[in-house]
Amino acid sequence: MDRTEAGRDDPAAEARMRAISSPLRLRVLRLCAFEPRTNKELAELLGVNPGTMLHHVRTLVGTGYLAAEPERSGNQGSREVPYKATGLSWRTPIQDGSYALVETFLQQIQGLSPAELDITWLGLKLNAEHRAEFQQRLHALATEFKDRGPDPDGDPYSLFTALHPDLNPPGSAG
Repeated sequence: MDRTEAGRDDPAAEARMRAISSPLRLRVLRLCAFEPRTNKELAELLGVNPGTMLHHVRTLVGTGYLAAEPERSGNQGSREVPYKATGLSWRTPIQDGSYALVETFLQQIQGLSPAELDITWLGLKLNAEHRAEFQQRLHALATEFKDRGPDPDGDPYSLFTALHPDLNPPGSAG
């Protein structure tokens, strides 16, 4: 189903797709995946204006990607509302937002040293059956580790994979 059809049939689905088409919002979800963060904390971590961040946080809350945690006292007794990711983004098809994922990935790795990246780029030649198997096994492995939940003594990591047609035309058989 394309984006237009989804919006016609389900305005909430269209709003969810729009909400995660922003690299900034995807980075907010990553920052709130394991610990709740306030609008102010998110603005500082991502280097954006708190008013701009509030707009993005409200969009993510309104579409179910973030949930407010109980209020807490901040500096000088101010009221703060921390937000935590709900996990909905794992179950939401990205569709047209795939370029947002690539841009988010590029923003996330900006400034990392080569030693901090473990990158694999592999060319494969697969028939339809093996391609489907490969995709299913990658998804199953990622889901298995996601479902385990975070390790209490663990460090945060991100995983990005992309399977795409290779613009490598077949050679001529002489």
